[in-house]
Amino acid sequence: MQQQDNSASNMETASVLAQDLDSLLNQHFRGRVVRKDLTKQLKEGANVPVYVLEYLLGMYCASDDDEVVEQGLQSVKRILSDNYVRPDEAEKVKSLIRERGSYKIIDKVTVKLNQKKDVYEAQLSNLGIKDALVPSQMVKDNEKLLTGGIWCMITVNYFYEEGQKTSPFSLFTLKPIQMPNMDMDEVFEARKQFDRDQWIDVLLRSVGMEPANIEQRTKWHLITRMIPFVENNYNVCELGPRGTGKSHVYKECSPNSLLVSGGQTTVANLFYNMANRQIGLVGMWDVVAFDEVAGITFKDKDGVQIMKDYMASGSFSRGRDSIEGKASMVFVGNINQSVDTLVKTSHLLAPFPDAMIDTAFFDRFHAYIPGWEIPKMRPEFFTNRYGLITDYLAEYMREMRKRSFSDAIDKFFKLGNNLNQRDVIAVRRTVSGLLKLMHPMARTAKKMYESA
Repeated sequence: MQQQDNSASNMETASVLAQDLDSLLNQHFRGRVVRKDLTKQLKEGANVPVYVLEYLLGMYCASDDDEVVEQGLQSVKRILSDNYVRPDEAEKVKSLIRERGSYKIIDKVTVKLNQKKDVYEAQLSNLGIKDALVPSQMVKDNEKLLTGGIWCMITVNYFYEEGQKTSPFSLFTLKPIQMPNMDMDEVFEARKQFDRDQWIDVLLRSVGMEPANIEQRTKWHLITRMIPFVENNYNVCELGPRGTGKSHVYKECSPNSLLVSGGQTTVANLFYNMANRQIGLVGMWDVVAFDEVAGITFKDKDGVQIMKDYMASGSFSRGRDSIEGKASMVFVGNINQSVDTLVKTSHLLAPFPDAMIDTAFFDRFHAYIPGWEIPKMRPEFFTNRYGLITDYLAEYMREMRKRSFSDAIDKFFKLGNNLNQRDVIAVRRTVSGLLKLMHPMARTAKKMYESA
């Protein structure tokens, strides 16, 4: 009986704390927060990343007024109904574009250069069009279109005449789904109103997690997943059981990260294409994450060596050129047996392909997140309460990449002589990343460094 009373009391306390955090968020981040249960409602009917949905929710539902939220939700549903292209309705939308001559849609757009015709052509993922004409200036203004593609609100035109050798479809307007600007002083001032534990909960809620049901150590693992978003050239590995959400934050929570599904890649795609002298993914994205590391292979013999060079210095050589990139690299994969068994029979990096089983490669990781310490995702781990709009959080993290906190640890601590140079770099970069996430506005209190 006593145990039941304690359990009920703990749940009541957690509920009060959650409501307090809701109030703080709506007070100090007004217009920048959204109820995460709304995202879940929309996600069930639309196969788009969370940041796309919350971009729309942020425009119409960023309020704690239930009536405003309900009206806004109906507006978002109407936009998705009218403009989001469901793959099974692609032919219907194509017909609309043809009959009306022009139509606005939401879709993922990837562009390639058709060298034979000397024109840029767009592939619209859900609409199923692979050769829509794209103005050169549109490509110059949005280079990510060439490397992996981006979700956009676009106006597609239709014009056909007999004998025409190009597609009748063309892009007339294109607006990437991301925040146009970011006031960092606004974030810094608002951050001061939250203590450390409250801010951890804000970050976790903002990526859809419910901190009230997550243990403290697990929270730190989840926060560590975010370091690549705030720290340039940060290399992290997470291996663990299936179903622990290892790739979620890289796929769903930022327009600045790209999740590369396990499989063959090329030096030209990832690093540098010597034929057209164009930098690859590491120059276009803040984070390049590899899902299912066991399947990573390079067509090129020197692929792994170039990756090692890049992970060590943020640069690599191709021909006579030395090329730099700022993308952080994330490697996630599954461990299909218990950790105890793996340690006895092999090692904790066994899921990597043979070409990467190399101490020189692994030494370049700045952190290894023990994925087996993160529980499998269950419904109670996902929040229904307020958090920052995902795109707002993503833009804040992107701005923090421009700042350096790598020397901050020296103010209060001295690293031991037993650390080699790569260890020292890893500690500095990890602490820097945690400080950027947790305490972005000041670097003076010793307590902050101890928590990081």
